[in-house]
Amino acid sequence: MKFNNDEIKKIAHLARININELEASQVSEKLEGILGLIEQMTKVNTDGIEPMAHALDINQPLRQDKVTEADIRKKSLDLSEETDQSLFIVPRVIE
Repeated sequence: MKFNNDEIKKIAHLARININELEASQVSEKLEGILGLIEQMTKVNTDGIEPMAHALDINQPLRQDKVTEADIRKKSLDLSEETDQSLFIVPRVIE
């Protein structure tokens, strides 16, 4: 796909990028190269290829989901100035 400098400048304007004529032609060449590579990749036959989330076939070791910390609710509530049941009462900050 070919881009002219007007199209590149329009894209640059939309992206809020300031470019001059020389930069516009360089960007045009780079975009054409990227789109050419994408076109090549779409032509590759991927029938029978399973999608993968990672290039390496590894599993993430996970730890047991168990409580490792003691319950500090009562201790925290005792430090508060005002509580109601198991809730902290705080001053109103939004009117």
